[in-house]
Amino acid sequence: MERAKVIGAGLAGCEAAWQIAEAGIKVRLYDMKPKKYSPAHKSPFLCELVCSNSLKSNELTNASGLLKEELRMLDSLIVGCADKCRVPAGGALAVDREKFSRMVTDKIKSHKNINFTEKEIKDLNLDADIIIVATGPLTSEPLAEYISQICGKSLNFFDAAAPIVTAESIDMNHAFFASRYGKGNGEDYLNCPMDKEEYELFYNYLINAERAPVKDFDVLEPKVYEGCMPVEVLASRGKDALRYGPMKPVGLQNPETGRCPYAVVQLRRENISGNLYNMVGFQTNLKFKEQKITFGFIPALKNAEFIRFGVMHRNTFIDSPRILDKTYSMKSNSKIFFAGQITGTEGYIESVSSGLVAGLNAIKKLKGKNSVIFPQETMTGALASYISDKSIENFQPMGANFGIIPPLDEKIRDKKLKKEKIAQRALKLIEKVILNENNS
Repeated sequence: MERAKVIGAGLAGCEAAWQIAEAGIKVRLYDMKPKKYSPAHKSPFLCELVCSNSLKSNELTNASGLLKEELRMLDSLIVGCADKCRVPAGGALAVDREKFSRMVTDKIKSHKNINFTEKEIKDLNLDADIIIVATGPLTSEPLAEYISQICGKSLNFFDAAAPIVTAESIDMNHAFFASRYGKGNGEDYLNCPMDKEEYELFYNYLINAERAPVKDFDVLEPKVYEGCMPVEVLASRGKDALRYGPMKPVGLQNPETGRCPYAVVQLRRENISGNLYNMVGFQTNLKFKEQKITFGFIPALKNAEFIRFGVMHRNTFIDSPRILDKTYSMKSNSKIFFAGQITGTEGYIESVSSGLVAGLNAIKKLKGKNSVIFPQETMTGALASYISDKSIENFQPMGANFGIIPPLDEKIRDKKLKKEKIAQRALKLIEKVILNENNS
């Protein structure tokens, strides 16, 4: 019999199940796919990446890059697979979605200690010593209702995904390859420049374009996570909001003119073959026909073929500071853990981090050992501290950032140097955690 059961085979659930299985403990992993899909999921494979194929920066001076390096040191399954499935993306780690999902699926389903079951779980009345809930931001209604009953009222916000176009449909007479500030190999991003007149035509149509209705929620202005702000919502904040956001031209020089464009739309490879491109930062909830017209105002995309239009979907998360501790287990019932975006750790890698911490502490509990608490000076520990901080009254999802890590003892004015020092400190502390675990 499995002593541990994990609900949800996304990034967090697969990471948690893998860590438990690698410790020699039998674990059952549940997922409702492919018998049932959420509004945003379409693939039968595990760890489907819905919003983007980018896992953000790989650089240690970036919070996401530091978190990934910590997870590499901790033998993360998900980050290891991502590294093997990467596609060019400058200083970021982006992956071939299908190859990545297939690889994780193969590893999970072939592990001798993991029993995978295709089943929708509607409550937590399971026969197990440990239960990890990693059902993500699109938890099915029956289970979401059950969780609300044991945790209190769930909080909701909306997330949006960007469109994907075919490479052959992009007008290369109005596009050029370059990474911002010259990072990468020069062909990681395809840039679609716009002059002032072109931008204003695009902007004026965008702010008046018809949005798709938000399903299942009787709201006029849904709360939107800032990190996935739909372009039409961002544009409504001012004429230049996009030019300081996803369409900023800074660091990019158009080889045809020798100058920075007035505005630019960046496209990133969606897969290794390079026949698909993702519109970076262009999450949207416009109606599909409106997306075709609106994005057609971008010269390079005037004849673009969209293989996926942007979509908006519901995200659900619990009031973690009142419910969870630093191990991601419930304060009121230590046999139940939560992991992933349902905890308020916003982002792909952040979800992996919570899954890994929950998995490691599930192992500790099953073996009757003390919990492993990651230092707050690490990004892994800082996220765990944030979601369990009782002083936070209006809890909202949080991605990795240096603001949640305690400052250095020394004052350093140079921002890059400061982040390098913070990263070095964090990685040394991760080494200590690993050493302590190996000796325990």
